[in-house]
Amino acid sequence: MDSIKIRDYMDRHAVLLHAEMSLAAAVDKLLENKKNGAPVVDDEGHLVGFLSQQDCMSVMLKSSYHCDMTATVADCMHTEVLSVGPDDSMLKLAEQMLGPKPKIYPVVEEGKVIGTINRTAVLNAMNTYMQQCYLKQA
Repeated sequence: MDSIKIRDYMDRHAVLLHAEMSLAAAVDKLLENKKNGAPVVDDEGHLVGFLSQQDCMSVMLKSSYHCDMTATVADCMHTEVLSVGPDDSMLKLAEQMLGPKPKIYPVVEEGKVIGTINRTAVLNAMNTYMQQCYLKQA
């Protein structure tokens, strides 16, 4: 399992957001693509933050009392973001995801976001590995 790399299971078509986007536009993008969150990048594709559905709901709930939504992604995103590299071990990421860590990690190579990896993809990798182990034992 340690030999399985993140690049083999990552989402290479990740939704990317920009800090200056309106929160409404970001929410539309997340919903349209059925994503629970997305990396926030600068114009060169460097990771500057992460915006989750939970972050959005928190701000939208406050905005709903006054029926005004003027927030931007920068107002809501987390700037301390855990990320992984494409050649990192899937096993280590699985172990990290057991705790209260993020459900989605940006995959960063040479400083730029090249995709994302989520718990579903990690579970899929583990399942594939376990099925191969079972076949070898049979």
